[in-house]
Amino acid sequence: MTRVVGSVIHSSKEYVCVMQLHKPVEEERLREVIREFTGTIYQRPPVRSSVKRALRTKRVNEIELLEYTGKYALLRVDCEAGTYMRKLCWDMGLVLGVGAHMRELRRTRTGPFHEDKNLVRMHDVAFALIRLREEGKDDLLRRTVLPGEFSICHLPKVVVRDSAVESIVHGATLNMPGISMVQDTVKKGDMVAMLTLKGELIGLGVAEVSAGEMLELERGVAVRPKRIIMEPGLYPRMWKRKPKAES
Repeated sequence: MTRVVGSVIHSSKEYVCVMQLHKPVEEERLREVIREFTGTIYQRPPVRSSVKRALRTKRVNEIELLEYTGKYALLRVDCEAGTYMRKLCWDMGLVLGVGAHMRELRRTRTGPFHEDKNLVRMHDVAFALIRLREEGKDDLLRRTVLPGEFSICHLPKVVVRDSAVESIVHGATLNMPGISMVQDTVKKGDMVAMLTLKGELIGLGVAEVSAGEMLELERGVAVRPKRIIMEPGLYPRMWKRKPKAES
């Protein structure tokens, strides 16, 4: 399942951060500026960053002002991956005219994983394992260790017929006849998760057409695989082997 980590890392994020203002401003003025930074914004990465300092656009879905003391503003930010919180605070300080910087930062969500719902600490895992070994009970372990398929629940889905699974595992494209169901939100160019009829993850791929075309067309490539997760040999091989040439 480490092969799908990239889809989680590059999914949307949620942060809680403390922005320190260099001079107090009225709360209503702060809320006005927060609204200005909600939506598609321009952002240049800070000097100390792991990417090229080129101007780029990022999507900020929501900024919620949780607390404000006149000097410190506690913010909850839901944004696109790659959005720098310290630069967001700095830019808001410039617009406010008083200057600001990020004082503290905590990431609370990455993709489908949220600290209040499905994230656990390492000692929770250790305790669940001890309970299994010493008491023979796996109830805590089942709550602690999630199925790998959970990591792609934020991606649009394409359900594959059993007859097409093994060929995809061996590197073939997913063609129209191999589709059983498709989520109606799938668009051309989207990264999608390919699942079996049982809900098992086959792998990730890029949609070549939209959901409507996948259901209407009878021929053609629907999804080009990018990451295959399923091991070969779990589903029947539906293609014929070429006969060996006689020596």
